[in-house]
Parts: sequence; C-alpha cells; structure tokens
Amino acid sequence: MQLLTPLIEQRADPCILRHSDGFYYFTASVPEYDRIELRRARTIAELAGAEKVDVWHTPESGPWSELLWAPELHYNQGAWYVYFAAAPSREIKNKLFQHRMYVIRNTSANPLEGGWEFMGQVDTGIDTFCLDATTFSHDGQLYYLWAQKDEAIEGNSNLYIAPMSNPWTLAAKPVLLSKPEFDWETRGFWVNEGPSVIQRNGKLFITYSASATDENYAMGLLWAADDANLLDPAAWTKLGAPVLQSCHEHGVYGPGHNSFTVAEDGDTVMLVYHARTYTEIVGDPLWNPDRHTWVKPLRWDAAGMPVFGRPSVA
Repeated sequence: MQLLTPLIEQRADPCILRHSDGFYYFTASVPEYDRIELRRARTIAELAGAEKVDVWHTPESGPWSELLWAPELHYNQGAWYVYFAAAPSREIKNKLFQHRMYVIRNTSANPLEGGWEFMGQVDTGIDTFCLDATTFSHDGQLYYLWAQKDEAIEGNSNLYIAPMSNPWTLAAKPVLLSKPEFDWETRGFWVNEGPSVIQRNGKLFITYSASATDENYAMGLLWAADDANLLDPAAWTKLGAPVLQSCHEHGVYGPGHNSFTVAEDGDTVMLVYHARTYTEIVGDPLWNPDRHTWVKPLRWDAAGMPVFGRPSVA
C-alpha cells in the first residue's frame, strides 16, 4: 500500500490545469485569502517547488476586498480566466459570509505574465451568498457550475448550472442540480459546494464537497449521460453515499474541494484535492491554514464509473 504525502502544503481548494503548451498550472486559496497565486511547471511534482507568482490582489476596500476564496484557472475561448469568490468584509450576516463571484482575464500566452483585467461580478440573478465557480465546455457550449444559497432551501449552499454567453456572463437562469439532503452532507453545516467536472466513458461526472470543513468534509458524485440535456435536473443521478471521506487509519482528514487534471501520460485522470493531517483544530476550521494539496490517480470500474478509494492511498 502506497501512502501519499501532500504535494503542496497550506494550499486549499486546489486547481491544477494541464494546458496545450505542455505546462501544468496551479492555483489555490492561500491562508491569507488576499490574493491569487499562480505556478507553472512541466510536471505535477515540479509544481511544489515552482515559482509562486502573485497575479492579483484584493483591493483596499469594496465588494471584493476580503476573503478571496477558491480561485480556479481556466482557458476559455482564447484567453485565461480566474474565477473566484470574495466578500466586502469578514462580517457574517444571517449566518453566512457575504461572498459573490468574480472573474479576471489575461490574454497573454502565459498567464503568469502580462496583465489581468477585472471583468466584474458573474451575476447569477440571485443576490445571495455564492462561491466555488468552475467552467466546462460540452458540445460547443460553455457552462458555469457553482454553489449558492437559496433562501427557500435549508442550508448554506446548493449546486447550480447555467450556460454562458461568454466566459463572464450567464446566458440563462440557474438550474438547481443538488442540495444537501443526506446525513453525510449535513454534518456541522448543510453544504453542497466545490463542484468539478470530468468527462469520461460516455458520461459527465460532477464531484462536489459537503458538510463542515473539518474531518466531516467529504466528496459526493453526480453524473449524466454525455448526450443528455445537462440543464435538465432529471438527467442527473446523485449518489447517496460519499465517494471520498476521511481516512482515520492513515490520518488524512476532510478531503474535498477537488479538481481534475491529467497525468504526464496524457490519459490518466488525476484527482486533486485538499485535506488535513490532524483533527484537533483550534477555533473555526476556516481560519486553520493546514489544508494541504494532494494528488492521486483516479481509478475506473468495469461499468466506467470512477473509483476514488481512500485519500491516503494511491
């Protein structure tokens, strides 16, 4: 049994992208929640020691000046975009932070160079707490996938999807795909967040994270046929049990907020996620910096479904 160690320490909500230029690009939440940091390297392993480049900082004040969470780097329609959530302050109102989602753009070949343009808020038409946006393309259509609070639904956040008219604008109203409903999704907090998409074996899979961000944090799975109407909630099947959760045997806790990349062989899907190595967290887990970036290969069963295994083993 191969034990894994973190790839990068104190980087939560990790996102690794392998681009057509052959480089791997990395971004994640930094413990200070005040900037967007990018790295690039020829291999996944080399990201750990790669130069850290701060490409954008929160302003001194304003709607997006605090708590910059979960940046994701995407290359959409000929330019680089980073999607992130931020808040006007660290104050909690109505039991929630005040985050909204924003995006910046860079038209340079290398996103660690050139200038970044602030494209503004990604407006979903719902003025509530929202975060953890990702994008993906399918059959020539760009989609936006994220987590948001609905005042009429119990809990902190649900998963929504919408088509995009361009990489910073939605083309239709949000469609609800999943809400916290199972016991494992409602431990500490009622949460569905951190979605990520992988397309394989004639299906589209959405992973997401649920419950409080301590050892209760775990990952779930939705899937649909790749010829389905992705905007029809009935096209999606939701698994009733988590696919990745804390491994007490080997001391890896709260795996979640994942992304996917591909190994150097160009085919093996790699699961990128964060997790902690202890449970004795003092105070709110949000302010604990020790969520580390881990990477492991994803396996597949005979039916073409992903097999996540345990976070502590490959």
